[in-house]
Amino acid sequence: MNARDAGLRGCLVCRAVCDATGAGTAPVWCPCCGAAVHSRKADSLTRTWAFLVAAAILYIPANLLPAMHTTTLFGTTRNTIIGGVAYFWTSGSPELAVLIFTVSVIIPTTKMSALAYLAYGARRSTGADAHRLGRLYKVIERVGRWSMLDVFVIALMAGMVQFQSLAMVEAGPGAAAFGAVVVLSMLATSSFDPRLLWDKHGRPDHA
Repeated sequence: MNARDAGLRGCLVCRAVCDATGAGTAPVWCPCCGAAVHSRKADSLTRTWAFLVAAAILYIPANLLPAMHTTTLFGTTRNTIIGGVAYFWTSGSPELAVLIFTVSVIIPTTKMSALAYLAYGARRSTGADAHRLGRLYKVIERVGRWSMLDVFVIALMAGMVQFQSLAMVEAGPGAAAFGAVVVLSMLATSSFDPRLLWDKHGRPDHA
C-alpha cells in the first residue's frame, strides 16, 4: 500500500503529512499551515510543458540578440552570449569565459533536455528506474539557479565600468531574453511533480 492509497498526502508548503481519508480528489487543507494539499499537482505536466516550450523558444533570441553593449574610444561593439565568451577569453579572463559558457550554454540546454525527458517519462514508460529519475530531478533543481550567473556578471561589469571614463558596458536585449529563459525553466521545474515518476516507474510501496 502506498501513501495515497492509505489516505495520506504531503503538504508542499510545510512538508507536513496530512490525513485525507475519504477526500478522493478534493483538496485537503493542511492543519499546520492552512495550504491546500493535493495528491498530485494539478495539471503538472501541462504547465511544465508550457513553461518549457516557452523557454526553448526564447532561448533562440537569447543567443542571437546582443547580450552586452561595450562602448570604448574605438567604437561600440555588441556581443551575443557566445561573443561575450570570446570577449572575456581574448581580454585575458579565460576562466570567466569558460564559466559563462558553462552556465549560459551547457547548463540551460542540458536542464531543458533533462526536464523534457522527465516530463515525457512521467507520461510514458521509458524503462528507467524511478530512483534514478528522481535523483535527476533533484540535480535539475539544484543547478537551475546558477544559470543566471552570466546575467549577474554583465550587471556587475556595467556597474564597475560605469565609473570609468574610457569605457561603458550596458546589458542588451539578449540578456533580458536569457533571464526570461532562466525564469521560465525554473517555473517549469517547480511545476513538475516528481511523484508522477513513481506513479509510472516506481513500485507501489514507493509511490
